[in-house]
Amino acid sequence: MTPPPIAPAATPEATSHEAASHETLSYETDYYGWLQQQADLLRSGRFAELDLDNVLEELASLGRSEKRALMNQMRPLYLHLLKWHYQPTRRSRSWAISIGDAQDAISDLLSDNPSFQANLGETVAQAYAKARRVGARETGLPIDTFPPEPPFTWAEAMQFEVQ
Repeated sequence: MTPPPIAPAATPEATSHEAASHETLSYETDYYGWLQQQADLLRSGRFAELDLDNVLEELASLGRSEKRALMNQMRPLYLHLLKWHYQPTRRSRSWAISIGDAQDAISDLLSDNPSFQANLGETVAQAYAKARRVGARETGLPIDTFPPEPPFTWAEAMQFEVQ
């Protein structure tokens, strides 16, 4: 009598993936596993099994995160432009690099998220206000040194090149 063939051992990835597809993972205790499970449910069209409240919260959170990323690039752009303009004797290579890096990152974010254009003026105003406050703290100059509105247009800020 011939013994039955031995089945290959399951890989840890396959075992955990199979288990995850049969049990509901918790958003609170296994975030990554939960994300993978929700993606699998969406791909397979099993919409009734989705953790819809948390999926919707995650989608909203992703949008806020992208907007925060834009703001986090605009603030240093305006900060270093202000310092460049108002402290010409202290200009540095690091300021120039920061300006260029922020311009590149902002361009990428706007390219990836064209809907940001609709509220760009508001985002610029918020970022500039923060940059103005930080600029006053970092330079020791009175905040009134920096105008309440950006002293350069959005296009000028994005096209500024260090000479």
